[in-house]
Amino acid sequence: MNFSFYMPARVYFGENCIRENREALKGLGQKALVVTGRHAAKAVGALDDVTAALEANGQAYVLFDQVTPNPTMDLVYRGAEIARQEACDFVICIGGGSPMDSGKAIALLAGEDLPPERLFTGPYTGRVLPIAAVPTTAGTGSEVTKASIITNDAAKTKSSINYEGIFAAVSFCDGRYTQTLKHATTVDTVVDALSHAVEGFLNVHASPLTDLLAGESIRRICAALPAVAADTLTLKDRENLLYASTLAGMVIANTGTTAVHAMGYELTYFKETPHGRANGYLLPALFHFYEEKQEKKLNQCLSYLGMETTEEFQVQMEQLLGRPEYRLTAEEIRTYAEIAIQAGNIKNCSTAPDKEDLVRMYTRALG
Repeated sequence: MNFSFYMPARVYFGENCIRENREALKGLGQKALVVTGRHAAKAVGALDDVTAALEANGQAYVLFDQVTPNPTMDLVYRGAEIARQEACDFVICIGGGSPMDSGKAIALLAGEDLPPERLFTGPYTGRVLPIAAVPTTAGTGSEVTKASIITNDAAKTKSSINYEGIFAAVSFCDGRYTQTLKHATTVDTVVDALSHAVEGFLNVHASPLTDLLAGESIRRICAALPAVAADTLTLKDRENLLYASTLAGMVIANTGTTAVHAMGYELTYFKETPHGRANGYLLPALFHFYEEKQEKKLNQCLSYLGMETTEEFQVQMEQLLGRPEYRLTAEEIRTYAEIAIQAGNIKNCSTAPDKEDLVRMYTRALG
């Protein structure tokens, strides 16, 4: 048995974890750039909790609340410029995937002057501002990953900064911050977390430890799916989902994602499909791909899901997400497959698909 597992983020989990552990912010710096969207972090109380902790610690802060869904390169370069102008020496990201991704990229760009053509490839020098993360959705897992996903118009997709330097130094996970999510957002983000756990399990880099974490994440998510579908989640349910999302984040921090993410980014870029929903449309097609190639591992995954067949899983996803609002043309499928096959995470599949496999998966899911 040989494997490596790396997880440098310190995680504080539970109700009021920011207030009770505010001293953990003291070692990060003297002045924070607080990166968030315009509304959600304020509405759920997360922003108030963060600023109260900073003020109690005697730390200054500047608010950058301009993050929009699917953040662009222009946005993160603008945020980094503000961080430099204001002499901020650490970053706090509050929100779902978009603020987390933005904050990590801003922390990287504020520390070193990277031209756009090197943003996703490096090399990086290691001059990254320390990062604290406060998730307000149970889905992204970004509070414990080394990835930042940014819209890449030049490549007509979303691209990943994949760099150990952008792991959060400290993360605060409080289920209360997810309580006011709209039902559709809850569904989309839960499916994203499930996708992370499943993709990390059906992965060439999977290890006994990541499999253990992925299995626990899948079981907890599946136990909550009836309440997710019915929109009857309790605070305890939401805490369990946030915990499951964090576990899944630890998994993909070590394995990476796979073809579902590579393919899903095209649905988000071209069709504006929310990220988790795009993954949910494609996951059953990935299962069908694995039926002949990785039957034993797929059956293990299905057992964690409490199911016996891929068809059962497909029905579950359709009940949760509904049928897609669009179908793809043959030309769109070819275009998306051409882009997706170039993504590095394709190689993370325990059996790597080729371009024609991607065409078949897109066709099965959305053709």
